[in-house]
Amino acid sequence: MTTLQSGPAFPALGTPPAAGSAPSRAETRERLSKASYDLLVIGGGILGISTAWHAAQSGLRVALVDAGDFAGATSSASSKLLHGGLRYLQTGAVKLVAENHFERRAVSRQVAPHLANPLTFYLPVYKGGPHGAAKLGAGVFAYSALSAFGDGVGHLLSPAKAAQDVPELRTDNLKAVAVYGDDQMNDARMALMTVRAAAEAGAAVLNHAEVTGLRFTGGRVTGADLKDRMDGAEFGVNARLVLNATGPWVDHLRKMENPDAAPSIRLSKGAHLVLKRTAPWKAALATPIDKYRITFALPWEDMLLLGTTDEEFEGDPADVRVTESDTAQILDEAAFSIRDQQLSRDLITYSFAGLRVLPGGPGDTSKAKRETVVTEGRGGMLSVAGGKWTTFRHIGRTVMKKLEALPGHPLGDDYEPISELPKKLPLPGIANPRAVAHRLLVDGPAPGPRMAPDTARHLATHYGSLSFDIARLANENPELAERVHPDAPEIWAQVVYARDNEWAETADDVLRRRTTLTIRGLATDEIRGKVEDLLGKKS
Repeated sequence: MTTLQSGPAFPALGTPPAAGSAPSRAETRERLSKASYDLLVIGGGILGISTAWHAAQSGLRVALVDAGDFAGATSSASSKLLHGGLRYLQTGAVKLVAENHFERRAVSRQVAPHLANPLTFYLPVYKGGPHGAAKLGAGVFAYSALSAFGDGVGHLLSPAKAAQDVPELRTDNLKAVAVYGDDQMNDARMALMTVRAAAEAGAAVLNHAEVTGLRFTGGRVTGADLKDRMDGAEFGVNARLVLNATGPWVDHLRKMENPDAAPSIRLSKGAHLVLKRTAPWKAALATPIDKYRITFALPWEDMLLLGTTDEEFEGDPADVRVTESDTAQILDEAAFSIRDQQLSRDLITYSFAGLRVLPGGPGDTSKAKRETVVTEGRGGMLSVAGGKWTTFRHIGRTVMKKLEALPGHPLGDDYEPISELPKKLPLPGIANPRAVAHRLLVDGPAPGPRMAPDTARHLATHYGSLSFDIARLANENPELAERVHPDAPEIWAQVVYARDNEWAETADDVLRRRTTLTIRGLATDEIRGKVEDLLGKKS
């Protein structure tokens, strides 16, 4: 991890940014339509993004497209956790928990320490609850042991001490609190940095590009026809291999390949609420609801994130949303361990729902395995579905190994086997976020006002060393140094940066996924209009 250095204002720190802005949509469309690719990845959720990143690192010519924004659906609607999966110990999945811990620690320590942060969890044990204190105490000890005690030793804590760290903790009938450690992230930012890593490795990437049909050669899928949703332009991409990584839409694309394809997945909806905090929280709560389910209350982005639900979903994935029933369930379950004043509906700033992609089959979705399934269709298109955010790097490598194993060596002579690549490639901007925030505060060019501490911290933990590019924009144009909203840390330079370097095309791309304005409930009509004006000025 990079340490603080002396020198001129805003020196290189960590991975240097790519020179210049991202290519225009027209330029990217031309590149996509004229080149021939080794691999076309359809779907810009984290599974497709990770695969594109690893494939480009392996020397393949890679194209990545998505009908919406990158991480625009399930991948930005998670619980924002990198975690081992404490509940999996309940089913005896010890190896799975150890593997998840390995990936979690690799991401938070070597791959993206600027985008992930450690989070202490308190697991309250109430009289009459589904688990006893001794069982949970042993559970969190085993959980920390499977992480080689890298986050401390899981143990029991007194209710009085826990209430000091979580002032809204309900202490009636509270017998003990089990303590363990995991990590937290902003999932949309992590996904965008992975897209950037894929692009820097040579991948051609384009969001808001809808597949209207598949291309076939001799009965095999060899590309796709697309329509640019921003201006209606139609174009196509040719590729030797096509990967269907469309998440909840995976069967929709499989039917384009084979109209008789049987359903391969089922969907589970997970809803979340975001609330203003009534007091600072120094830890998160993970409260057992029953033998299998846990409800989370997570301090996140200066807010409180509550969730999640887990129920089968059979509708159109585009229509998934938080219902009144979801809201009532989340608040009712949170009330097991949180005081009423923190659960007022007046504190809710935002709600969101995503769809977990599970292997097809019977049974309760809350007990289904979160495994990754790769299948090959009649036309040779590979489809990947399932998995967890925590293991996104592992999933990318797993898909690449599946591609390597296909007959006929379809990846070509320039391909470098995934096993020969460095195992912990960092994401762009890697740096010590505390060092970055310090430099933003003390080394900014004069004259002009210094950057506010909360803005410096926010930039450092969402962009790493790439924060200095945003700081330069702000120093070159004082208007871009102003806050987007008085109650949020973001500045207008981030909007320009998202437009020119992070493929932002719509106001929601900026306000929901590249900044936190929407989740804070601050994306007013006036702000939305200004964002749209800036996006319209894209060169």
